[in-house]
Amino acid sequence: MATYRAGVEWRLADGEDFAKGRYGRGHEVFFEGGHRMRGTASRHVVGKWAEAGAVDPEEMLVASISACHMLTFLHVARESGFVVTRYFDAAEGLMEKDAEGRMAVTRVTLRPGITYAGRAPSPEERDRLHHRAHEDCFIANSVKTEVVVEEKLGA
Repeated sequence: MATYRAGVEWRLADGEDFAKGRYGRGHEVFFEGGHRMRGTASRHVVGKWAEAGAVDPEEMLVASISACHMLTFLHVARESGFVVTRYFDAAEGLMEKDAEGRMAVTRVTLRPGITYAGRAPSPEERDRLHHRAHEDCFIANSVKTEVVVEEKLGA
């Protein structure tokens, strides 16, 4: 068992009007290890009130799923005797109304391009590696979002 800690802090800036919804959504995101980054609400949701250059929660969700799949894939590929020399993913999340009519990130598509030293897995082996990575990924096991893997060959 493990415990993970993160925090957020937002402050109303001078001249903003909270009651009328005229306030910036930029905030600080911080992690137990000391890393800090700028966060914001999605520009797709709040428009000009999003902070340029900051990361929104939906992007963080997509990145978390992508990173977890990658790290798990690297592990299962190594265990299966393959040597991965590069893994690149251009993941994409789709936010839409779910079956209950609520807005949600309903689907995340992972599009990894993987380079190997030595023998690369066959299509069947690749599918098994991705399936196992998905089954073992802690983040994928934590969300109800559909996760699809479309590996780019010859990356």
